[in-house]
Amino acid sequence: MTLPSGASDARRIGGGDINDAYRVRLADGRDAFVKTRAETIPGEYEAEAAGLRWLAEPGLVRTPAVLEVDERYLALEWVEPGSLGTAGAEELGRGLAGTHLAGAEQFGAPPGAPEETGFGSLRLPNEPTDDWPTFYAERRLRPLLQIAGARRALSEGGVRAVEAVCERIGELCGAPEPPSRLHGDLWGGNVMGGADGRGWLIDPSSYGGHREVDLAMLRLFGAPSGRIFDAYEEAAPLAAGAPERVELYQLAPLLVHAILFGGSYGAAAEAAARRYV
Repeated sequence: MTLPSGASDARRIGGGDINDAYRVRLADGRDAFVKTRAETIPGEYEAEAAGLRWLAEPGLVRTPAVLEVDERYLALEWVEPGSLGTAGAEELGRGLAGTHLAGAEQFGAPPGAPEETGFGSLRLPNEPTDDWPTFYAERRLRPLLQIAGARRALSEGGVRAVEAVCERIGELCGAPEPPSRLHGDLWGGNVMGGADGRGWLIDPSSYGGHREVDLAMLRLFGAPSGRIFDAYEEAAPLAAGAPERVELYQLAPLLVHAILFGGSYGAAAEAAARRYV
């Protein structure tokens, strides 16, 4: 393992499937959460750090402060874990709405971040496009489809269905909206409840995109609380037709999971795509 210089009292903790995670005492006496592993992808920790700072910038959601970032590790503020309370879920829903509406400069990478982002071991392009449908098709669905097809993570029928979605993408994405400031990988495991019952957002793959993406991802594997969505809708109602687009925006993470984990995810991705063709 590689830890910050002067770190001590390193204790291994749970930190996901890809990285090794530790609670450590930094040289200045602060406790920190450190993720590291033997073979990192160049720029991945820099991208995560940039995403955390970008999400925190409007001051509406809580993300762990970045303490140190290196090619070999990322050190973050230690957050004492707990569980998300009802008030914390409502606060998070309102804060997420405000963070989305704080906007992004473009459909693509946030300022200072590499023009690619990570989902597990996958790297996807984040180069900007002029509009959201083009970004979703050309920076998410088509790159994922190429990998899924090469690895046979998707049936031939599934490949054709996703291709058909890409062809129709302009009519499927709904009314145009300006780019939102997205977490980008907002499944329930990346919403952390603190000891005070309030919510924290962790492990982003941030970019400027459509705000319905974060909400669709949060619904996919079970949100920590339905009050997040209620509070979000009260603060920033979604555009007409949003419920019909949920599976459209779940298609990309389903493809990611089909590539990384196989199993039934390929069939789920195919079923989601077929709804729109």
